[in-house]
Amino acid sequence: MTPSLGTVRIELDGEVAILTLDHPPLNTITKEIIVALDEHIDRIGRGASIRAVVVTAAGERAFCVGSDIRAFEELTRAGQLVSGKLRHENDVFSRLARLPRPTVAAIEGYALGGGLELAACCDFIVCGEGARLGLPEIRLAALPAIGGTFRVTHRIGVARAKELMLLGEPVDAATALSWGLVNRVAATGQALRTALDLARKLARNPLECHVLCREAIDSGSGLPERQAIEQSLAFSAKLAQGSDFREGARAFLAKQQPVFVDVPKGPADQRG
Repeated sequence: MTPSLGTVRIELDGEVAILTLDHPPLNTITKEIIVALDEHIDRIGRGASIRAVVVTAAGERAFCVGSDIRAFEELTRAGQLVSGKLRHENDVFSRLARLPRPTVAAIEGYALGGGLELAACCDFIVCGEGARLGLPEIRLAALPAIGGTFRVTHRIGVARAKELMLLGEPVDAATALSWGLVNRVAATGQALRTALDLARKLARNPLECHVLCREAIDSGSGLPERQAIEQSLAFSAKLAQGSDFREGARAFLAKQQPVFVDVPKGPADQRG
């Protein structure tokens, strides 16, 4: 029997799309999973009714432990490890990171290598108490090449990133929380429920404002102060032209809950 190569399932919970890596027990990253993830990102970007996304995985042992190392030698001989596999994965992970929807990763068990890099593409990470998170690539004389060197560093800072990547040792949930690597720690088995609760709250927020605020956070810290100010002013001017901005002010003055409807067209809708 040919072993399953895995896929990514999608289901809807109201306005929240749940993407589930379905390649247990370790949910290793395969070409099939990357292709399925890419297709679902397209669907979500086109779906006006989808206002938040949760990324999770099947089984209890691992969220994802990255790639199957046994395939590396053949890919390297064929000249496809970097120019094929890693480049394709970077393209898809970047599209997830730019998706114009709030995203939450729900981790149970191990999130190692590419698994942690996948989670780091999300705006928020929730993990169970028994989770172990790490970037052990240095033990293979490799580095985290699917965004780990910059996305994880952006989360936890240079000193902690060096500790995580240069030692290659995983950290437990409590340490990950104290470092800022994850946003919430749930009871074991409750990460998905906690992530869904968070995603439902995020789904009520204005999407265009979410996208621009995230961009200001991600890029603003690397800009000179004057450029960061100009960027925030430009984003504010854009938001002031939208119906959500008017709805927010109306609902506030009327002491009502706002109903935001604008759906942004962001970089995830483009390939490049």
